[in-house]
Amino acid sequence: MRDIDLTLPSDDGLPIAGTLTLPEGVGPHPAVLLLYGSGRADRDSNAGRLQLNLGGPLASALAAEGIATLRYDRRGVGATPGDWRATGFTDNRDDAAAALRWLATRPGIRADAIGVIGHSEGAIHAMSLAARFGVTAAVLLAAVARPGEAALRWQGSMISCDLPAPLRPLLKRLAEWYLARIKATSTNVARVAGMPVNARWMRQMLIHDPRPDLRAITVPVLAVTGSKDIQVDPADLAVIRRLAPGAVETREIPDLTHMLRRDRGRPSVRSYRRLLRAPVDADLVAEITHWLARQLTVPRAQRV
Repeated sequence: MRDIDLTLPSDDGLPIAGTLTLPEGVGPHPAVLLLYGSGRADRDSNAGRLQLNLGGPLASALAAEGIATLRYDRRGVGATPGDWRATGFTDNRDDAAAALRWLATRPGIRADAIGVIGHSEGAIHAMSLAARFGVTAAVLLAAVARPGEAALRWQGSMISCDLPAPLRPLLKRLAEWYLARIKATSTNVARVAGMPVNARWMRQMLIHDPRPDLRAITVPVLAVTGSKDIQVDPADLAVIRRLAPGAVETREIPDLTHMLRRDRGRPSVRSYRRLLRAPVDADLVAEITHWLARQLTVPRAQRV
């Protein structure tokens, strides 16, 4: 395979830095756009101490199947200029759409065979692209199927289970206070409890409802959530399967966590750093790759 570092234009002209990975051969090639979770994520889904290292394994596995990939640094991260704390949830969605349009016009890429893989927040934007921009197939990893505030509250309740019982009511009161402070802000960046936070992103995420996009997706979908994901409810898989009118396959993978690694122990955010010492789950990468190869490289009449 061959990696090409590049910049692509956003809707407001900001140059977005990324990597286009091309498989062997002349092409044109089918392609996949990679979208990652929230925060300061670079083109490989690495954000500070949370080094998911998701981009490289996916790009390599897809290239082996003859599929190109595009991944990029978010605003204010890596080689992309800007301020990530001032970037809204809708900015991330618009940048994903701009990247998809750029990919579809790239020489050597089949515009009629472009898929998208989204993880966590990236899965929400992948739903939007699949609903509006005519991608060929979508892979949704740890995707929520409920409004943002409801998803955040579920996540908070699961994380609080990791605390001693006497501390849980205190955490709940602090969370309610935090949400109220965020909702009362009007700036892109605000100080809450003395810390600068991306208030605009949070306000937009809280009110976003992915269900209208799910109802508009007619292309094939593979939705995967781990049984030990404590940031996204695995029960949302049933909602995705019910709402999306196209061909939908869902997988709840035993022991898989939000970090896309398996953990046989009790799920906890405190285990994340330990889990990230291992590579992303190989079986998950293989399943995603083989599913996308069927959707993007096999004629529809021959798919099984």
